[in-house]
Amino acid sequence: MKYKLSYFLFLIILLSSCKNDDQKRIAENEKDAQKKEVIFTNIDKGWVFYDTPINNTSEASMATWNELRFFLAELAIKPKKTIGAFQQKSTAISKKAMALNENIPSQFNNPQIKSRIATLITKVRLLDLYIHIDNIPDKKVVRMITEINNELSSLQRQMDKISEKSKIPVEAGESELMKMMDASRAIPNTPTTVIDSNTPQIE
Repeated sequence: MKYKLSYFLFLIILLSSCKNDDQKRIAENEKDAQKKEVIFTNIDKGWVFYDTPINNTSEASMATWNELRFFLAELAIKPKKTIGAFQQKSTAISKKAMALNENIPSQFNNPQIKSRIATLITKVRLLDLYIHIDNIPDKKVVRMITEINNELSSLQRQMDKISEKSKIPVEAGESELMKMMDASRAIPNTPTTVIDSNTPQIE
């Protein structure tokens, strides 16, 4: 009888323990689901890109600079429903951003534009990195989106500045002066030999 009673008590304790473990697991799952929902909501709310040209120069350049047009088009399509969709989109944006280095119009193919493209690519790749972390830092993701928008605006403003500068008429004689300056830079610096009067000359 004692053995039966002990076995019965042990069974009750075991069932109670299993029930407590199940309740803890359910509570942890619910907490994890709530946390993921908050992360998704924050990213969904903060996923706002400047997907349209901010000036006439960048709008006009899209006709010839396909990579810029494709990049802005990728930014314009917002993912829906799941974090996985945002992860796939960030990877697609990263690929389009890296392509901006290709086929840069000759007018903008200079260090000022290239440095801004490089910075923009870095920000986009950081976004792609953050959103693929297991425990997604949603605040960093949203902040990176803001920084990407700032870099994209900076790139387009620089393009506009270059375009406006090219429209300024060259004053008479300025182009010739610039050519002369370029030609003088091209002349190599040759050392001048100084002849000492005391040195005997070979005749």
